[in-house]
Parts: sequence; C-alpha cells; structure tokens
Amino acid sequence: MPVNHDASFLEHMPRNVAVLFFDRVEKSGDREAYRFPQGDGWQSVTWKAVGDRVTRLAAGLLSLGIEGEHRVGIASSTRYEWIVADLAVMAAGGATTTVYPSTNGPDTAYILSDSECRVVFAEDDEQIAKLVEHRSELPKVEKVVTFAGTTDGDWIIGLDDLAKLGEALLAEQPEIVRTTSEAIEPEALATLIYTSGTTGRPKGVRLRHRAWVYEGEAIKAQGILSEEDLQFLWLPMAHSFGKVLLSVQLGIGFATAVDGRVDKIIDNLSVVKPTFMGAAPRIFEKAYSRIVTMQANEGGAKEKLFKKAFAVGLEVDRRKREGKSIPVGMKLQHGLFDKLVFSKVRDRFGGRVRFFISGAAALNREVAEWFNAAGILVLEGYGLTESAAGSFVNHPEQNKFGTVGPVLPGSEVKIAEDGEVLIKGPGVMDGYHNLPEKTAEALTDDGWLRTGDIGELDSDGFLRITDRKKDLFKTSGGKYIAPSAIESQFKAICPYASQFLVVGNDRNFCVALITLDPDQVADWAAHNGMEGASYGDVVRSEAMRKLVAGYVDTLNARLNRWETIKKHVILGDDLTVESGELTPSMKVKRNVVEANNQRVIEELYAG
Repeated sequence: MPVNHDASFLEHMPRNVAVLFFDRVEKSGDREAYRFPQGDGWQSVTWKAVGDRVTRLAAGLLSLGIEGEHRVGIASSTRYEWIVADLAVMAAGGATTTVYPSTNGPDTAYILSDSECRVVFAEDDEQIAKLVEHRSELPKVEKVVTFAGTTDGDWIIGLDDLAKLGEALLAEQPEIVRTTSEAIEPEALATLIYTSGTTGRPKGVRLRHRAWVYEGEAIKAQGILSEEDLQFLWLPMAHSFGKVLLSVQLGIGFATAVDGRVDKIIDNLSVVKPTFMGAAPRIFEKAYSRIVTMQANEGGAKEKLFKKAFAVGLEVDRRKREGKSIPVGMKLQHGLFDKLVFSKVRDRFGGRVRFFISGAAALNREVAEWFNAAGILVLEGYGLTESAAGSFVNHPEQNKFGTVGPVLPGSEVKIAEDGEVLIKGPGVMDGYHNLPEKTAEALTDDGWLRTGDIGELDSDGFLRITDRKKDLFKTSGGKYIAPSAIESQFKAICPYASQFLVVGNDRNFCVALITLDPDQVADWAAHNGMEGASYGDVVRSEAMRKLVAGYVDTLNARLNRWETIKKHVILGDDLTVESGELTPSMKVKRNVVEANNQRVIEELYAG
C-alpha cells in the first residue's frame, strides 16, 4: 500500500486544539481516553470524564485572569495531570510553556520569566521549591497550581482548588469555556517549548494551534493508527515528541496509558500491552543490548539457538525486502524460531505491539533490522521542535530502513546546495520567542525551516539523515567525518555501550570517548568475578578494557581508513542530564563533554 500523500484534509482541519479536543469528547464520549497508575493498579477515564475535568480547570484559569495567549507553565514529569492541565490552558485561550522536571532552579526561573508566565502548574514539592527560591525573578507568576505538592492556600493551590474556582465561574457562565475555545484563531500561540539545546541558553519555540492540529490530522490521514489502538506514553511532555503524540490521539481517538517513569517502561509494557509506543533510540538500544547479553550469559545451546534464530530471521527479512523467494526449509525454520525465540522477545514488550515509532535522534539500522527480525516493527520518523516534532515518518506498509520516511502530506522538503534539509509546512514554528535574530537564522524569508541536518532524498522521496551540519568536522588531512554515523554503528556492535563520542576536528586522526551502560556493566561484573565492584573499578579493569577494545576493532574494520578510531578511552562515569552533558531529551552536548574531558583528549593525542 503506497503512503498517502493526499493533503485535502488541510481544507477541513478543526480551528484549534481546543475545538479538536471537544470534538473528540463528543465523538468518543464513553470510550476510554486515558489510563494511569493508581495504587497497585491502573485507573481508566473516559473522554467525557476528561472533557468535564478540562472544562472545570479551563474555567478556573479564566477566573484567574488567563486570556488569549497568556503563558501558563507546566513543570512536571509525564502524568495524566500534565495532559489535562495542558488541554485546559489551550481551552482557556492560553499558551503552555513546558519545563522539564529535571531543569535546575535558575533555568526554570529563566524559562518562566522569559515566557512571562502568569500561572505555573508544579508537579510536587520539588518543583514548588524551585519557584519559591526564585520567586523574586518571577514577578508575573500570580498563582502556582500543584498536582501533588503542599499548598499554602494563597500563592500555591491544588488542582482541585482550581477546579472549584472553575465550577463557580461555570455556575454563572455555563458556556464560557466553549465560547472562549471556539474564538481562538488557528494562528494563535498554543505552546512555547524551550529547546534544551546542546549549546547556549534554551530558546523558546513558538508553536501555533494550527501546527498541533495539522500534526494530528496529517498522521490521521496516513491511516497508520485507528481508534482501536492503545498507546503507551512515557516520553517527556516537555519535549515536542511527547507533545505531538497528544495531537495524534485527539485526531484519531485511541486510548493512551500514561506513566513517565522510565525505569517502569518494560514492566508497564507487559501489563498495559499497547499496540504502539513512541520512544527515543536509546530505549531500543538498551533493550537490544539487554536481550543480547542475557542470551550470551546463558551460553551453550540456548545461545546457539538464539544466534541461529536471528541469522535466519535477518535473512528472511532481507529476502522479503529484495523480493526474493524464501526456500521451504528456511520458512519451516523461521516458523520454529518464531515460536521458540521471537515470540518470547515480543512478549517482553506486551505481545501486542504493531509498531514502535523512533524519533528525537537517529536509530541505528542494524538495531532496527534486529527488532524487525523478531517481528517488532520500528518505524523511524524525523522532525524538530521547530516543526512541531513530526515532519517525516515511515509507514507500516512501506518502511525503508535507514530512512525517516517521506514528508508528511501538506508539508514540503528540499535539500539545499550544502546538503541541509529544509522543511516548509503548517507545522513549522512562527519563530523563537523574543529572539528575532535567531528566528531569521532559522527561517528563510519565504518560510523554509533550516533544520541544521544534512540529508538526502531517494527516488521515492524518503529522507535519509546523514549527520548534524554543525557536528561534521574535517581532519587535518582534509577528510570530512560524520561522527554520528560512526557512533551509531558502535552502539549496535557493542551491547555494553551507552555513549560513543568521536573527536578529531583539525587532528590527524580520530579518537573516541566511551561510556558504558551502568546496568550492563553490573550484569557483566556479576558474570565475570567482579560482582559488587563499583562502576569505576569495572570499567577500568583489564578484562573490560580488552572487551571494549575488541568492539572498537570490529568497528574499525567497517570504516574508511581516515574514519578509524586510532585511540579510545572509557570514561569513569556515564554521561547524565544532571552533569549537564546530556540534554533532557538524552542528546549529547558535545561541546560540554569535550570541555569536561579536554585533558583526557589531549593525552590521547599526546600518545
């Protein structure tokens, strides 16, 4: 089935996100909308119940004086309350400003001040403490509404308190929320998302109602999902990838199970049994590494069976993609391996997944093919916060590994002379908040968004991203290096890898800074006579250094001579958000990592 490029839906899009939401409530009233952890189980709510809650909270915001495009902050992890708060803000005509719960106090204050937030939803006492500490920097914040924190009856109130304010207003003006929401213009500001950024202070990306409505309607037009699907949502809602999945849900009407606790993802999948989920590549890399090393630790016949199964699975998939026939014996083998091996892998993810959607960074092709061999389809997509997250996505019936799929219907793509990918369409931002010069750098005069990514289009219009424009570097020998392509390969080769950073700008050869996954390190230690040893001791051990060196040798055998890693070092700690070396969306801040390890890098080049 070809990918649907029909953009006729643009003529009939709902006016704004609030109307999109209330239309969904009317269409799907008694159907399940969300489920979320409650005690030892999960609580389910219908669309009608969500509609009632959002209406009361929106009225509460109106009673606090929120008007058109007034900013309202949300500083919280992913949870059901985040979603109803966001919907309430937009239904009241306001604009949500998102804040990662991991954002430190000074940066939280900067974001809320720069966006001129008047009300802030704060998850708990930890988030409230940041606001209290920096209250002098937040003169426009008139009220804090907490999901699960301590109230003071004055500046800080609870979510139910806000709902009661709304009920009082609705008693006087029953139609005020619906009237307000229907008056919101498509071009009105809906969201300010501050990019965590790998350099400098965060920039506020201004996204309109039209952008989010378009995203939902464009995916709906693709026919990828239906009302019968069940999503598991754990992604940070402060990130555009998480936020866009809400728009898709409103457009299509499927139910969503919500729990932002990353350490609970695998446990939740086995309980929720979703049909699809969005995730960053690191989730797939960790799952792949964990399963592969578990089988390696089993050893013997089980490991041989596992390896043989995937050898056959990968070959069957290759033949299918190339349109070649599959010998009868191979078919029989594949059927047996599906029962003995692949079904068990699928069961780890709940057993009902139709596909995963991978975004936010590049997914290694080998990892995607490995999942596919097990009967788990991973569709890679692509977009930026500046394009409301979704601009390209592969299709279940037409998926090309190594690409991010074709551009969404209603949007356009072209490749600039220097290879940069340019995007144009309803999802593109109208600029950076209070930063006209940065806006001019990002948007051309005729509305094309400069993505900063280098890519190429194939004959079918599928896009392949090759690297970040700013990450490309040239060795002193004049050879250009695309580091992310090399880094991605190593993560597929080495099941213990967490991060692999290639360095070599203006140098005569490349070196690498390596960090290992703490969970995988602990597992390896338990099977190699070092159980209970610290992470630092394990990664510095001669056995681990030899093991990693072997994987680097395997990588080098695949690379051009000028790309090979001549020297490497395993760092004593993994990169973290808290250390400032990763963004909250788990992207590596190269300049920070290199600066923090400048002495180590110089020693590698000094020999």
